[in-house]
Amino acid sequence: MTRREFRETIIKYLYSDIVGGELEIKESEEEIRPILMDIVLKSREIDEIISSCLTSWTIDRLNLVDLAIIRLATYEMKYLDIPKKIIINEALEITKKYSNLDDDSAKKFNNRLLENIKNKLEE
Repeated sequence: MTRREFRETIIKYLYSDIVGGELEIKESEEEIRPILMDIVLKSREIDEIISSCLTSWTIDRLNLVDLAIIRLATYEMKYLDIPKKIIINEALEITKKYSNLDDDSAKKFNNRLLENIKNKLEE
């Protein structure tokens, strides 16, 4: 599984968790379990970070796919040793694939939010 596929798989499970689905991880996807479970356990803290970086918007208004993407990116920026520029780029590429409209509004919104999160975590 490539790193992008790894992220996309986690996002699919996060989305399922957000909408109340079961987190029954397929045997072929067991490698994502530790990170997925850690994100779920830390979701309140992650959501607080996201909420504090939103301007004129609330977390409950976010598109649920975007929320899953932003949760993973926030987790990676806070807890993993991956350059933030790479994390943001990957999140935006996944946004373009799963959430973006023809006008790039989701990508632009997520980019601004992720930059705000990056700046907050670097304080």
